[in-house]
Amino acid sequence: MSGNLAHRPPTLSVIIPAFNEAATIRQVVEAVKEIPIDTEIIVVNDGSTDETSAILEQMRDDPKLKIFQCKENRGKGGAIRLGLEHVTGQFVVIQDADLELRPSDLIPILRALQKGIAKVVYGSRFLNGKKRANLKTYIANRMLASFTNLLYHVRITDEATCYKAFNTSLIASLNLTAQGFEFCPEVTAKVLRAGYHIHEVPISYFPRTKGAGKKLQFWREGIRAGWVLLKYRFAPTSKILKNKQCL
Repeated sequence: MSGNLAHRPPTLSVIIPAFNEAATIRQVVEAVKEIPIDTEIIVVNDGSTDETSAILEQMRDDPKLKIFQCKENRGKGGAIRLGLEHVTGQFVVIQDADLELRPSDLIPILRALQKGIAKVVYGSRFLNGKKRANLKTYIANRMLASFTNLLYHVRITDEATCYKAFNTSLIASLNLTAQGFEFCPEVTAKVLRAGYHIHEVPISYFPRTKGAGKKLQFWREGIRAGWVLLKYRFAPTSKILKNKQCL
């Protein structure tokens, strides 16, 4: 193999923000490594107070991993934005550090990006119905998606999905500022304001309970997400794009 080929950038960068995920972080990383995609895996430990840090240190010698240990918890958005600073792949996707989603579903997501169907692809948990979600979670998510559709004149079924994938050059052009869970509505709003279509593909969903480590309080975060979607619908272009111009 020539030197150029040996050092070519990976196809997909997978950012994994993690906060107190000692029970699942190793399994998630191994599952991502098993998918037949040329990947780099960027794990950001967001100030965990459990054994997440120690587990990641045991994995540090893996050449496919970039591990960043933050001393303080900044929030999911802050962790993702740190990860984005170190992306080298053509495409990038967010992967939660729990086991709610199946990394093998990244294959059709990447395929849609590579075919040029869209520059933004979301893995929808609800494209084919409620699946395993409890009724309250399903209704709350559908309400948020419907609010997004109303504001931005689009048709998506799962605004809050973790599996958000992008052409790297596109997400790098967005003026992202979120620190917490509001990353999801912020990036959705700014993608749509910039004029991009969000393509959805169905994914599997294995929801966990608060007792199993679920951190998101959806009704509280849902109200905050609605406000973020509304705020950026009418924000100036300087708040949407770094260079104030669409790609």
